[in-house]
Amino acid sequence: MSDLILVLDEGTTSTRAMLFDADGNRRDSESAAIDQHYPRPGWVEHDAAQIWTRTLAVGRAVVARAGGHERIAAIGIANQRETVVFWSRRTGEPLAPAIVWQDRRTAGLCRTLRDRGEEASVQARTGLLLDPYFSGTKIAWALDNWPQLREAGDDLAIGTVESWLVWKLTGGAHVSDASNASRTLLMALGSGQWDDGLVDLFGVPRAALPRIVDNVGDAGSTAMFGGDIPIRGLAGDQQAATIGQACLARGEVKATFGTGAFILANCGTTPPASRHRLLATVGWQIGGRRTYALEGSVFVAGSLMQWLRDAVGIIGDVAESAAIAASVADNGGVYCVPALAGMGAPWWQPHARAAITGLSFATGRAHIIRAALESMGHQTHDLKTAFAADGTDWTRLRIDGGMVANDWMAQDLADILALPIERPRMAETTALGAAMLAAVGAGWFADLTGAAAMRGAVETFTPALSEESRTARLNGWSDAVRAATGSAR
Repeated sequence: MSDLILVLDEGTTSTRAMLFDADGNRRDSESAAIDQHYPRPGWVEHDAAQIWTRTLAVGRAVVARAGGHERIAAIGIANQRETVVFWSRRTGEPLAPAIVWQDRRTAGLCRTLRDRGEEASVQARTGLLLDPYFSGTKIAWALDNWPQLREAGDDLAIGTVESWLVWKLTGGAHVSDASNASRTLLMALGSGQWDDGLVDLFGVPRAALPRIVDNVGDAGSTAMFGGDIPIRGLAGDQQAATIGQACLARGEVKATFGTGAFILANCGTTPPASRHRLLATVGWQIGGRRTYALEGSVFVAGSLMQWLRDAVGIIGDVAESAAIAASVADNGGVYCVPALAGMGAPWWQPHARAAITGLSFATGRAHIIRAALESMGHQTHDLKTAFAADGTDWTRLRIDGGMVANDWMAQDLADILALPIERPRMAETTALGAAMLAAVGAGWFADLTGAAAMRGAVETFTPALSEESRTARLNGWSDAVRAATGSAR
């Protein structure tokens, strides 16, 4: 009996396979690390072949434990967005390293294009800004700097990570779902198709690009798990988390705190336009009909705590951070601006550098760790201000991601935002969103509204911080941000 959905959730630092039933219960999970490569400062690369082999391995492990492919009704895929893979149509093997979404090597190209006055037109067509974050400038750089890509000619295939996985799973289907395609700087937000002017601007061979498809539907099938299984759901990780949090009505907002932090607000069926440097993006597309979202992106969230553990060594286990933060009464005037990979929305400062300010002889390890955790709330508050200025203020925030298991941080978000914070007991909302899409595609539910029953129960954190203390913290954060951005070149 086909009673399970297989989700392949390919993230920045790991790839996971999970099995979900129709009630949204996670029945099994297997994960494998993805190696991070930093060939130069600001550069981040992955080995696409490793992404594939490790994704296949974890998928096979859970399918085998479930009793075989007959148990799997459909596959859903969620993936790290903006990361670009280059491969050979003939061999199906990578032609170059995958350039990861965090990579900043194209900052100079973005600056040149902005100086030429291109950003307004690009934003009007794509909803995005000229920043190294997005795929288009990565592709342009790779074509200019890796001769093997130009030499490949018609053999070259280019895609984001879900495109790569679908190609490998199906043996050659070249597709990209609308949510991922909307993050490339190459897709027109209104039409949902590749834009000739944008393709020309970045010098991308159109024949190398995938066909844009719905987030729910027939994306091919695979026999890689012992027998034929259809692929029925695809989405970029943040859009998948938005679906997994059941933000299906206009104005509902979620924030995912993983490697980075990403806030998406459902904006309905009309493309939003931001005047405060937020991003407009496709939330999902079903039956050719698109639901749009407004997004704010923070580049460094959970990766800050990993850096404090692995590179700085002031914390042995990230799970200890809540108790350490609670061991001091306040931050002692210390603020951490975690611009380790530049600053995202609403600042968009690729050359900004991280700063820890307010240090004194009274500062202890606990103050620095607390300041790092508090920076999650401070960055989120900056985004809330920008969303409100764009006419999409928040009345409640739904949170998920690896960081939010930290109760102290969840409460701090409620305090600094002065909002109720809702955390689902099922924390794997990215994978759950991909499962919901695949469940609709498999016919388990008529639509996403029906599939929202898979979300399950939630916990709520309510504000408890005095307005005086909240204001003082926000003023201190503003001073620290000015110091960090003032040092940007």
